[in-house]
This record gives sequence, C-alpha cells and structure tokens, in this order.
Amino acid sequence: MKLSNAEEELMQILWKQKKAFMKDLIYAYPEPKPANTTVATLLKRMRDKKFVDFVQYGRSREYFPLVKKKDYFSKQMNGLIKNFFNNSASQFASFFTEETDLSEEELKELRKIIDERIKNQ
Repeated sequence: MKLSNAEEELMQILWKQKKAFMKDLIYAYPEPKPANTTVATLLKRMRDKKFVDFVQYGRSREYFPLVKKKDYFSKQMNGLIKNFFNNSASQFASFFTEETDLSEEELKELRKIIDERIKNQ
C-alpha cells in the first residue's frame, strides 16, 4: 500500500524520531506547521493502512512506525522500476546515470557498489 505525499512527509518525521507524541511530530514540521486536526487525520489514515500504531498513556498517544523505512523505500523503488522501466533495472540504471548530474567520482562509487554486489553473489 502506498502513502500519500502528506502521509509520507509525516512518516519521514516518525522514522527519524522512532516514536513520538503528536505534539513532537507537529514540532518537527517546518513552518508553516499543519493543524493538529490535520496530523491527527493523517495518523488515523496511516494507522488504518497499518503503517503506524500507538501506545496510549492516559489521554496521550505515543506513535511509532510499523513499517521500516528501508522496506517502504525498497517497495516503492521496485514499483517505479516495474511501472516506468518495464521491470528492467538496467533501463532504470541507464536513465538514472544519463539524466542526473553525477560526477565521475559518484559514477565510480556506483561501479564499486555494483562490483561488490556481484562479487558477493
């Protein structure tokens, strides 16, 4: 399941904080900060999607992620490759290296990462 842009922004904050009360989440937003009701609605939708849960302390809720950032990012990247690059990682890599302004050093680092991955398989 995918998060909306607003949910993803909030999830990024929660991943960074690991666990947080709503006031802490709102504080972590850049200006202009969203309304409490907006964040509460986002948290409810994210909980319904099984991305977050909470522990109740009296009237306060401490939220925490149920999905790891790496797992979410990996699923999104695989979907991107499938939907936009005909499920071809090499087409994605070609596009990525041609359409971004990577320095020679960054390209060499990518080659090193790929060579290391091949060696370990």
